[in-house]
Amino acid sequence: MPELQKPATPYCHILFDRPMIPPNTGNAIRMCAGTGAWLHLAEPLGFNFDEKNVRRAGLDYHDLAEVKVHPSIDAALTALSSSRVFAFTAHADTWLTDIEFQPGDVMLFGPEPTGLADEVLADPRITQQVRIPMLPGRRSMNLSNAAAVAAYEAWRQLGYPGAV
Repeated sequence: MPELQKPATPYCHILFDRPMIPPNTGNAIRMCAGTGAWLHLAEPLGFNFDEKNVRRAGLDYHDLAEVKVHPSIDAALTALSSSRVFAFTAHADTWLTDIEFQPGDVMLFGPEPTGLADEVLADPRITQQVRIPMLPGRRSMNLSNAAAVAAYEAWRQLGYPGAV
């Protein structure tokens, strides 16, 4: 069996602004390891990154995922400045399926349970605000589930690069 490695380049970046719930980040690590997306976390984190709940949810996939921790959302957006940034919010009018994703796009998600702050949504580096379709009267999806829905839509549109 060939040695498993992290992808050299991502098809997309998942960016969590100030994540609060360790298992959501662990689940996202596992999803990113499975798809080749890179995960970015903007501090302050609502947990210790070494917390057992992060490790447990990520299982043994931590070594297979590219995870970068940034000191702030500003630092993360600066590091990803050459990419388009799609901010996910339940208040957007555009569905994620209306976007034609390109390699290297960033999918930005806010902290649980508040979502992205107004000042983040107003940042000029945000390309567009988008939403995941849901039935009326629902506030939001679980953070790691929303990230997975978005990542898989982008990966599907790009032809599942690297998949077997």
